[in-house]
Amino acid sequence: MDSSINDRCRRQAKVFKALGHPTRLFLVQELGRSERCVCDLQQLVGSDISTVSKHLSVLREAGLVRDDRRGNQVFYQLNARCVLDFLGCIDSLQGEALQAIHMEPPALETS
Repeated sequence: MDSSINDRCRRQAKVFKALGHPTRLFLVQELGRSERCVCDLQQLVGSDISTVSKHLSVLREAGLVRDDRRGNQVFYQLNARCVLDFLGCIDSLQGEALQAIHMEPPALETS
């Protein structure tokens, strides 16, 4: 694999790794609804502020969110709205998979 393709795959893997935790997926979805301050996100997640800040840091380093300090508060925005489409695609795939599992097998013809 040439180095430019390898670098691109590493960057993409970093994004997938950042999305690889349920709390971070939740944060991305919440930030997809609107900009939020860390204190609001902390209440929604129900974890301590340092844990939420660490999750947001991982998302920021992957380029998925950006932050804006306003006085004593830090607000976060989703930087890559396309990730919401990707998450919707995953939801569709999972729905199709669940339907396939729960479908009754076709009746066998007896002659």
